[in-house]
Amino acid sequence: MEMKLSVVGCSPAWPNPGGAQSGYLVESQGRRVLLDCGAGVLAKLREREDADWPRVDAICLTHWHLDHWGDIVPWVWALWFGPAADHPRPELWIPPGGYQLLSEIGERLGTPDMFTKAFHINEYEDGEPFETAGFRVTPRHVLHYELLAFGFRVSCNGKTLAYSGDSGPSDELAELARDADLFLCEATLLEPNPEGGARGHLAADEANAAFQASGANRLLLTHRPKERPLEPEYEQVHDGFETGV
Repeated sequence: MEMKLSVVGCSPAWPNPGGAQSGYLVESQGRRVLLDCGAGVLAKLREREDADWPRVDAICLTHWHLDHWGDIVPWVWALWFGPAADHPRPELWIPPGGYQLLSEIGERLGTPDMFTKAFHINEYEDGEPFETAGFRVTPRHVLHYELLAFGFRVSCNGKTLAYSGDSGPSDELAELARDADLFLCEATLLEPNPEGGARGHLAADEANAAFQASGANRLLLTHRPKERPLEPEYEQVHDGFETGV
């Protein structure tokens, strides 16, 4: 069985109308991994599920900007004393140093152990594959301003999905997506580097250049503001978009 990709949310740092921020559900053989979990993702997941609470085996976070992890906080409350209280705790895979960060945030929001009580937390390392819910995930460091950020290479049943997370242009993107079946790549900008200084995002042509260099089979662009329509030659995802990998 091939992998299935469902776009739960794909808005950039500000939400598109009616949209959720980053959240990409990957499924195979009944196992489910969520790549990022930004604001609005939980509401969208609940809307699309038949059960009282969406079942997810693992959540993998690329970096700590809120549009990629903000809904982890309300997920804690649901797992503690809400509709997910009787569900198994999902695995939560986070960047290096993230365990301490969550402890500090927990101390301000509730208790230092609020996240460890809700999730099975694991820190991943750059370039070191890990296994979760039947998927093999390889994190790869990408350029995102001065923040530690990663893309993911997700493999299962002979198929590979590459996900850029948030990234400026670098050779790492082509290696992340090398010969992948599908490259899900951010394309936030109208033009390269309008903000000056360190890069953190891509224009569509830059995403396409990384795709062409990678040898991947298919490019899907994401993380795009509604105010910046793409040229018709590009394939862009939207909330609710689904495809096989």
